Amino acid sequence: MSRGDPVILIVEDEFLLRLDSAETIGNAGFEVVQAANADEAIAILKSRPDIRVVFTDIQMPGSMDGLKLARFVRDRWPPIKIIATSGRVVAGDNDLPAGSLFLPKPYRGAELVAALRGLTGTAN
Repeated sequence: MSRGDPVILIVEDEFLLRLDSAETIGNAGFEVVQAANADEAIAILKSRPDIRVVFTDIQMPGSMDGLKLARFVRDRWPPIKIIATSGRVVAGDNDLPAGSLFLPKPYRGAELVAALRGLTGTAN
């Protein structure tokens, strides 16, 4: 990977899902950073100004769920794009900040990669 690859932060409390997503995203040419919950994600965001997209699960334990994290990220780091996912909750247009995407679980790796490429403006 080159240093110019867009950096994607995955926020997912289920370890195997996070690992699988990280592999899919990494194989597509993105740099991947992982967090198990919103608190970890915020700590990473504070130290990594190069993150372009936050890919977050909606249902997570901890101080905030993925929807609250999405709003926090938009307020604090407006340029960062957001993709939210869930197998139990369906996020409507009013649930996520403007310009965010919702990807229902189970999603295919190709769907996730296509969404990331669209948000980052990167080609195949």
